[in-house]
Amino acid sequence: MDKAAVGRKVPDFSLPATGGQTIALSDYSGRNVVIYFYPKDSTPGCTTEGQDFRDRIGQFRRRNTAILGISRDSVRSHENFKAR
Repeated sequence: MDKAAVGRKVPDFSLPATGGQTIALSDYSGRNVVIYFYPKDSTPGCTTEGQDFRDRIGQFRRRNTAILGISRDSVRSHENFKAR
């Protein structure tokens, strides 16, 4: 498999998400997508990063861009982090 790179299309994938959903990259067809990876829910670094994206969500929406955060934590851990 080729390495991912900015501006290069990546193969479709799907992952379980909060809210009982499964999200596929193809769900965002026709939009820009920022995928950021973080090591663990509820840590200072991931919280700051998530807040930075949240605070700028209007700018991303105006540019037809979705933001997806991915970590190795369980969906339950994500739900707890999201609730805080």
